[in-house]
Amino acid sequence: MLLALGRWMGTLVGTVPHGVVQDGTVPILAEGCMALPSGRSGGNGIHAQACNVEQGMTTNSSGMQFGIFSVSDISRNPVTGQTPSEAERIEGMIQIAQRADEVGLDVFAIGEHHNPPFFSSSPTTLLAAIAATTKQIVVSTATTLITTNDPVKIAEDYAMLQHVAKGRMDLMLGRGNTVPVYPWFGKDISQGLPLALENYNLLHQLWSEDVVDWEGSFRTPLQGFTSTPRPLDDVAPFIWHGSIRTPEIAEQAAYYGNGYFANNILAPSFHFKPLVDFYRQRFEHYGHGTKEQAIVGLGGQAFIGRTSQGARDQYRPYFEGSPIYGHAYSLDDYIAQTPTSVGSVQEVIDKTLTFQEGFGDYQRQLWNLDAAGLPLEMVLEQVEILGTEVVPVLRRELASRRSPGAADAPTHASRVLAKYGDAAARQPRPNPNRGGNVTGTSPYQDSDAAYRVDYPEVF
Repeated sequence: MLLALGRWMGTLVGTVPHGVVQDGTVPILAEGCMALPSGRSGGNGIHAQACNVEQGMTTNSSGMQFGIFSVSDISRNPVTGQTPSEAERIEGMIQIAQRADEVGLDVFAIGEHHNPPFFSSSPTTLLAAIAATTKQIVVSTATTLITTNDPVKIAEDYAMLQHVAKGRMDLMLGRGNTVPVYPWFGKDISQGLPLALENYNLLHQLWSEDVVDWEGSFRTPLQGFTSTPRPLDDVAPFIWHGSIRTPEIAEQAAYYGNGYFANNILAPSFHFKPLVDFYRQRFEHYGHGTKEQAIVGLGGQAFIGRTSQGARDQYRPYFEGSPIYGHAYSLDDYIAQTPTSVGSVQEVIDKTLTFQEGFGDYQRQLWNLDAAGLPLEMVLEQVEILGTEVVPVLRRELASRRSPGAADAPTHASRVLAKYGDAAARQPRPNPNRGGNVTGTSPYQDSDAAYRVDYPEVF
């Protein structure tokens, strides 16, 4: 029954994505560094190589990260018949993130949508508010639309968020699943995959080089462009590539040494294992580490009760009243056949432990707790139980089972350490305005003084 949700796999072996170089053609710049495939890029001498810092693989121990994600849906409560307003849902989401921080969860992630019944059209605005009112939680996305957003604006907006959050952020890139968003933003959905690949190649370059000259297929060329602000400490936010059906995206994640995230919902258990395994193989192929050191994140969905039957009884009306689930599946069958966890604290722990058994060691586990119209008070209680009763046990259990060679979850601090060691991190200081609101020969005081930026001319 559930297999119909994902007849997408095809043959992974031997797949080479459009826009990513084939085997044996990756030029090595330095140990752990690779050239950047990003349209036609002119060398400008102001360049930060894509080195091991891109991977987030360091000896700074951060273990696994646990958290929650939301797609920002505004759903009718099937028990009361009431639908929250946009204002109520936005305020409620901030409270959910704050509670997650209070109970010791590591990550809060929000999706991006540009139509009802969703509210998160501006993830960076929401995440900045959350970062300003929390102490330790990492804010992230689930996902940022790499296809319909301009990669220049992604570079600027998320670097600003990185500064505001003082490094407590990263982001997940994806293509989304809402068809009309492509024409709304002037894009062709038939070009969705090439768009995703090229746009990330450009985003990577914008965060790696102080000055970018670039020409591709899907946006106007860039000449003498500097994305501002520069990433905090000159270390770009860590990138997760989210995909549930596309080996080309897994290939791109592996090429750059970035993370790969499978949402692990709406499909049979371990349905995404072939893509995760493919990503691990390609990660090793590109020289970022062994397959076991690849950076993997998984999603999931959970509802936690004091007893198994109590959890099912409490969750059942929400599940059955959902337009996504209730008309097609029974709750008991869905729990049995998918990664969804509905049950006691121990049952949720036990099911999550099977993820590590099936996918191997991984770095991030996120659950969706607020779907199907659950009221805010119930979601806050779920966050509390997850953070205080489920996650502490999972931290201990998964740490005890973890391979000694598995990579730790990437953090800003670990990536700064990987890039600089004991040295001070770069803090770019702009050169003065020469007139016309641009700097002179180079944008920053530590840029190559011999290099002259070639700005576009306007007639």
